[in-house]
Amino acid sequence: MTLPTASPYLPPATQPVRGVVWAIHLVLPLLGLWLLLAQDHLNIMWEHHSSHFWMIIAVAGLNVALGTLISEASRRRQDARLFLVSMVFLSSAGFFFLHGMATPQVILPTGSIGFDLGQQVGLTIAAAFAFVSAFPLGERAAQTVLRYQHFIRAVLFGFMIVWGVASLIPGLTPLSEPPFKEPVNWLVWLSLPGLGLYGAASVMMFQLHRQRPSAMLISLITAYALLAEAMIAGMSQLNWHLSWWEWHILLTLAFVFVAYSAYLQFMREGSSAGLFDSVALSATVARIQRQYDEVLEELVEHVRRGEPLAATRLSGKFRLTEGQTAILDRAGEALASERELSQRLGALVAVSAQTRVHLSETDLLATALERVRQAYGDVRIGLIADGKTQIGSREYDFSGDAPIRRDSLFAFPLTVKGHLAGVLEVPVGRTSQDEALAATLAGQISISLENARLYQELNTLFRQYMSPDVAAALLADPTQAALGGQMKELTALFADLKGFTTFSERVTPGEIVEMLNRYHTAAVPCILDNGGTIVQFVGDALLALFNAPATQTGHARAACRAALAMQEAAAEVAEEIAWKREDAEAWPTFRVGVNTGPALVGNIGSPELRGFNAMGDCVNVAARLQGLAEPGTVVIGETTRKQLGVGVTVNPLGKLSLKGKEELVGAYVLTSLT
Repeated sequence: MTLPTASPYLPPATQPVRGVVWAIHLVLPLLGLWLLLAQDHLNIMWEHHSSHFWMIIAVAGLNVALGTLISEASRRRQDARLFLVSMVFLSSAGFFFLHGMATPQVILPTGSIGFDLGQQVGLTIAAAFAFVSAFPLGERAAQTVLRYQHFIRAVLFGFMIVWGVASLIPGLTPLSEPPFKEPVNWLVWLSLPGLGLYGAASVMMFQLHRQRPSAMLISLITAYALLAEAMIAGMSQLNWHLSWWEWHILLTLAFVFVAYSAYLQFMREGSSAGLFDSVALSATVARIQRQYDEVLEELVEHVRRGEPLAATRLSGKFRLTEGQTAILDRAGEALASERELSQRLGALVAVSAQTRVHLSETDLLATALERVRQAYGDVRIGLIADGKTQIGSREYDFSGDAPIRRDSLFAFPLTVKGHLAGVLEVPVGRTSQDEALAATLAGQISISLENARLYQELNTLFRQYMSPDVAAALLADPTQAALGGQMKELTALFADLKGFTTFSERVTPGEIVEMLNRYHTAAVPCILDNGGTIVQFVGDALLALFNAPATQTGHARAACRAALAMQEAAAEVAEEIAWKREDAEAWPTFRVGVNTGPALVGNIGSPELRGFNAMGDCVNVAARLQGLAEPGTVVIGETTRKQLGVGVTVNPLGKLSLKGKEELVGAYVLTSLT
């Protein structure tokens, strides 16, 4: 259950009306008392000892039963407030009973002072318990009350026994003396603290009712108010007059009101287990809420495992009736079905989110199965092999998209581009939507499988013909393939093989291809590992860009690091070939030029054929620097040198005159970089 925090107990349209009616019921007794005291001829005297005695005994017995019931609820819930409320009823009932025992001509011939004082004293003690019960006790205070509850109860009962002995044994104490002949003012003053405590308790309980609307709380507030009115009526001290009988009636109404509310709730719930839970402390209510949640989860698990009469296992713990147990069983089944449906819908969403460009078919199916099995149970997938669609020893022959049911399994076809690609086995569930959800799951897995295979094709046919950065960007946003570009600072790396033309004239075409592939196989990872994007392979030359298309901090340093790594990798390849084939033609050697500056970056070409490239003075200078480099070296421009900062070793080449450049360009041979 969920406890509302600020919702009205009654509909807004009727709540004020009910409040007015409730107030009138509380005000009417006071108006009647005022009328009786103001009109002496109406406040007639009726002294009937046996009626008084038996009314007291009956009502006190009812009140003791009510206090005991609340005390038992306190013990079961370990709640301090319920204990204090039970003491309100037990203390008022005990002194009410002593008042009845002091009825004239029962034990004492003429009554006693204790007969007059007992009920006011009892109501004052009950008021103290009522006041403390209305406080929002913290955990430490509540534990203290529960720790001393037996002591508090013993003190109360001991005091009542002492009062009874002192009031009922003639001549023992002044309390057993004949009653006062005239009203005494100090008795009025003695009653005032009790009135204040009842009033404060009623207000605090009403604040609790606004936070936690409850019929039992309203009954308790009404009882506190009636007990306070009984004290007011008792102040008149006009024994056996109608005003004196009125406070007896008010006490009776207070007890009967709570007892009747408890009876109605018992009839409505069919159990006494939770009659007074709404009165308990907030910590107790939260603990009960957690217990209910745990029990509900346990019930749902029993139902999901297919155990019959799952609620019967819990009925003893909460003292449920057979009818409540049956209802709880049906509610558990409904909740389990709803929970299962939600989990399966969540699994569908999760599977749809699993399709990723970088995810292989095997990883995709493994990840999807792991998530789906949490909601569907033992789900299995079998891909078509050797023309057969089977899982274990179970082979399936589908006609169209119709599923096949075998025992407790549904089998659905998995398709790729309209062709059968495999089978999905799903356990039959409990709800009517299970087959439709399983069919949707099969469709989603088919889409994911088709996408995984499509991306695998793209990886072969697309990625291997361009930089991974460009390929990934185009897959994520195909609009980036549109013609056009933007100005961006980047670092361009040009590399070619010195002596390639001469080498080509002396060897076979096969040897040329082998040489190029070996060199590029060594050089390309150096560029990619440093975040570069290769945009051109032209014969023996290549062009790589850094900071385009993907933004890259420190792109000048990354380009230089890649250039040095390329030269080192190419040297290892050349040395390996020279050692293996001593009589072979010497392989040409890489030379590299690196330059930093602004360039136009984008897709260049025509609507039918286009390519990602960069144009500008920055790229041209990189090509010229590469042409000036000695084989096996890296030459960088002035701007690149400035961006490298410290930790770099270069040999200045001075200001160079480059083809197509009117101004001289500073150049350096890069030898090391840390």
